Amino acid sequence: MKLITFNKTCIGATDGTAVYDLGKRLGWRDMREALLDPNAARRGVMTGAPDHAFNDITPEQPITNPTRIYCIGVNYMNRNAEYKDNSDAPKYPSVFVRNPRSFVAHGQALEIPPESDQLDYEGEIVLVIGRSGRRISQANAMDHVAGLTIMNEGTIRDWVRHGKFNVTPGKNWDRSGGIGPWIETDFSGVDVSDMRIETRVNGELRQSDSTASMAFPFARIIEYLSTFGTLEAGDLIATGTPTGAGARFDPPVWLKAGDVVEVSVEGVGTLSNPVRLEP
Repeated sequence: MKLITFNKTCIGATDGTAVYDLGKRLGWRDMREALLDPNAARRGVMTGAPDHAFNDITPEQPITNPTRIYCIGVNYMNRNAEYKDNSDAPKYPSVFVRNPRSFVAHGQALEIPPESDQLDYEGEIVLVIGRSGRRISQANAMDHVAGLTIMNEGTIRDWVRHGKFNVTPGKNWDRSGGIGPWIETDFSGVDVSDMRIETRVNGELRQSDSTASMAFPFARIIEYLSTFGTLEAGDLIATGTPTGAGARFDPPVWLKAGDVVEVSVEGVGTLSNPVRLEP
């Protein structure tokens, strides 16, 4: 089942064409409440006449108020090899955090700020935590995942390099990245250890890889993060991007106004965002 937040505060289920209002049908008030419902997938919510057509709604970020947005850096091994001075396999995940205002929803515009023209794309698979836990073992890690969504972890490249060890400024510009369009809660038909992720800019394939290339698979990421802090329902974990971002071209190729970025994940769907100059 695909869970979606739409029209600012409504929670729904969708097949990508029709939308069923679960706030009206089940009384859910926000996405966390939906994620915490242990019987959500079995409640027959997508029955009867739909409440909306997908094209008639305005998608929002799937979780509008996440407590934590963790991001894992340099997690695909061919991307790790781009760092010529340190290409050995890492022993631990590289972790940074983003704030919710740095993202827009599916269909909304990523913005190039006046301070920099170096807006770049990074397609990523996102784990959506559905059950709280601390010191979660790898064997039990996926039991804490309610679903998967998609991120374009957009980055202002020159601001990533302002500090010697600090990527936070370049990773947290308002409206620089996208999340959505929904949370896919049924990924039983997909091998999460070998899922395909692809990023296209104006239809041109720029990134393509599989989770089989990850240095740290989903379960190890959850184990690591939950060691130092409790994971809670609604937390988001972006699991890294493949090689092929604009910064790695020679010369670099930055996003420009009028571009459209699409990130597709096998078994989940496609996140699409246009690009514009910040008004």
